[in-house]
Amino acid sequence: MVTNWLAELDGRRATVEVPATSANLGAGYDCLGLALAMTNRVTLEVRSWSRGQVELTVDGEGVGELTADRDNRFVQGVEAAMRLARGELPEGVGWRVEMTNEIPLSRGLGSSAAATVGGLIAANALLGGPLAIHDLLDLATTIEGHPDNAAAAMLGGFVVSSATSRSVEAVRFDVPRDLRAVLFVPELRLSTSEMRDVLPDVVPRVDAVANLAAVAIGVAGIAARRYDLLRELTVDRLHEPYRAAAFPQLPRLVEAALEAEAIGACLSGAGSTVIAFADSLATISRIEAALLAAAADTDLAGRVLVVAPRNAGATVVSTG
Repeated sequence: MVTNWLAELDGRRATVEVPATSANLGAGYDCLGLALAMTNRVTLEVRSWSRGQVELTVDGEGVGELTADRDNRFVQGVEAAMRLARGELPEGVGWRVEMTNEIPLSRGLGSSAAATVGGLIAANALLGGPLAIHDLLDLATTIEGHPDNAAAAMLGGFVVSSATSRSVEAVRFDVPRDLRAVLFVPELRLSTSEMRDVLPDVVPRVDAVANLAAVAIGVAGIAARRYDLLRELTVDRLHEPYRAAAFPQLPRLVEAALEAEAIGACLSGAGSTVIAFADSLATISRIEAALLAAAADTDLAGRVLVVAPRNAGATVVSTG
């Protein structure tokens, strides 16, 4: 009954923490992702007396930009999970959402997936956890359109995912403690949909075969703890060459990171962030300097962040 549903949840709160993610990792277009130790923390409160309104407060990334309505990806995640678990939403139920965000918007670091996954996890926590991970991952993929960022945000670590005809399959691996991601985060924003539009419908067979080989050896390398094979994985021929037309500084930034002895470097998701991998302080320092110099040479404003991969996925911090 609707009345019981409201009586049970009215005024209850759940706080979740969700990591940033880097998708594709070069050749793994739409199927590989990595969770990063940069998080959004979000608190959800159920408000039955708010006449269906969404009240949103934001601290950090996205201040003054994120919408306080049902188009907000966090709210979409909340309502999708509740519909699947409980059926039709009670009329007039509203939400108070408080966000403290570290993940930059429209930079290829999974801000949209983090919001979606956060909403799903928060709603499921408030309901007592009736939905399994595979249910939540299916919902996230439906909302996001592809599973790479969502799977990594939900599961943590390095994740291989695929949307099959029946559901979403995902396999994760822990990432070593000494591996670091050196991120160059431009001020330039790139829309995921626009960066998908620049991709061709057909690619040469030789490029498709090269990417298959890169993904196969890269994933096998990670499973076998051969992290040097990230160098092979991060070389892409299906999307980065075409996206460079919309982001011409990309090849120079990747080249600079590799010249500074990065294990591998590539575009993060649809960009504009470039991600490079290192496992020593000396290499990290060289990559930072090289990325900043390449950005200056190409008149691209931005900042460098060094973050660890995160083996924990989205977590429930508290409920009450």
